[in-house]
Amino acid sequence: MVSSIVQGASSPRRAPGHAGRPADGRARGRPRAALSWGFVTTVNRPVRVGLQLQPQHADYPKIRATASKAEELGADVVFNWDHFYPLYGEPEGKHFECWTMLGAWAESTSAAQIGALVTCNSYRNPELLADMARTVDHISGGRLILGIGSGWFEKDYDEYGYEFGTAGGRLDALAEALPRIEARLAKLNPAPTRKIPVLIGGGGEKKTLRLVARHADIWHGFGDVETVERKIGILRQHCAEIGRDPAEIEISVGVSGAPEELGPQLVKLGATLFTVSTGGPDYDLTKLSDWITWRDGLGQ
Repeated sequence: MVSSIVQGASSPRRAPGHAGRPADGRARGRPRAALSWGFVTTVNRPVRVGLQLQPQHADYPKIRATASKAEELGADVVFNWDHFYPLYGEPEGKHFECWTMLGAWAESTSAAQIGALVTCNSYRNPELLADMARTVDHISGGRLILGIGSGWFEKDYDEYGYEFGTAGGRLDALAEALPRIEARLAKLNPAPTRKIPVLIGGGGEKKTLRLVARHADIWHGFGDVETVERKIGILRQHCAEIGRDPAEIEISVGVSGAPEELGPQLVKLGATLFTVSTGGPDYDLTKLSDWITWRDGLGQ
């Protein structure tokens, strides 16, 4: 899945280096104070910044170095994605597999959370995926986010022998897989280091957001501000139907552009995790630096 973006004008600048953060996403030594815009966000949840580091059109040493640089800059989360071919640029260009890479990142990083934005449910048996997630969780010292979605890139399916089916069928398969993942995580020995946060990506209002309400700790959405607002409203309705407090779900948004413009609008809606994307071969981290500088200026 591509971390689709909320569009805005860009305002490049370099951010200063930032100390590593613990696995719960809070900056070390920073108080959890309220933000200063005069509106309420999710209680005690800090604003965080993530990077989707797309594993395409680059050699692995460059990818590893970029993940480390993002952590050094102060990224709270470093994501990759779960595809087998590039999504843009040369269609047969360089590309690496998602979960093998996450295992490597678990060793090469030390503070940022790591995960896929997002894992394709179709590519792995749910019980196997749960075991893989538990293992990476241990290797990373409890820093894994288990990002998952129903899958959409038909070339991956065709080239690797998976049945593509229909969008509705893939969502039904995800609905069937999530309880199996939860059940296997509960059986594994050793158990995960803690409850691994589950991120579900996608904006489908009838099926995807209903799954988010029932299973997710984080929802990753995309679109303009008005679209995000509508989706959050629908998610809250689904939560109400099952008696879940929507404040339990962290709101994550893919962003691009000036954080000073977009950030306050999205935080006012309840979003607290903002993820920018970058692709190879060069991996420009300017936008990441801009969002980290904005985050660090909030006084949280």
